[in-house]
Amino acid sequence: MKITKNKFLLGFAVVVVLLAIIRAVFPGVDNSQQTIENSQETVVDSQELTANSPKPIPTEKKHRIRGVRDCKQSFPDSQAVQIVAAEKWGVRPVKNREDAEARKKELVYVGSNPYYHVDPLYSSIPYLVPRAAVLLQDIGQAFYDSLYMKGVPFNQLIVTSVLRSESDVVKLRRRNGNATERSCHLFGTTFDICYNRYHSVTQPVRDDTLKWVLCEVLRDMREQGRCYIKYEVKQGCFHMTVR
Repeated sequence: MKITKNKFLLGFAVVVVLLAIIRAVFPGVDNSQQTIENSQETVVDSQELTANSPKPIPTEKKHRIRGVRDCKQSFPDSQAVQIVAAEKWGVRPVKNREDAEARKKELVYVGSNPYYHVDPLYSSIPYLVPRAAVLLQDIGQAFYDSLYMKGVPFNQLIVTSVLRSESDVVKLRRRNGNATERSCHLFGTTFDICYNRYHSVTQPVRDDTLKWVLCEVLRDMREQGRCYIKYEVKQGCFHMTVR
């Protein structure tokens, strides 16, 4: 069929009218392609933002403080138990301070350091056998680690007694009826750590929080078979001997 000029123009006009009607009825049809392109660009931008955004820093969960249920039951090791270990691992009792100074091949000096503080010593000498000195150092370090993991301000343990000479024991027994003549402190295997005082490093902690943390540390050391421990109520300390 031959298409004349007039028929072509008429057909073109009909198509234009139909497209105009469709656009009027469905105004979003002509923007669909642009919408798809914009959506693709949005997805790309979102992916780039996610890739370039800083990763969230995981917060370290603090460990709970549990302590021990009963200090007397958890740390019951008496003098009779500790003296056996003291005689096994310790040195021959020193007579006086001069004798202790001459025993430097058997004893090591223990003084205040980053992990514990040593009180002024009036009835003992700052020496221990190497085995006990390592135990004391490990307790101090474990206490620091535990404070950090639990989010508790740093405080140092306080050592109140270490090696005692025979003359120290004699003087101590004159004013302390509970002091035994055959003290474990004579052998350089034994030391006392107080549980009601601490040496502040960053911030004092005024309740029993530090005692609970210390109890956890000492319980673990005792369960590992590294020491015997006696909870001393009147002296306010943990009396312990290396195993």
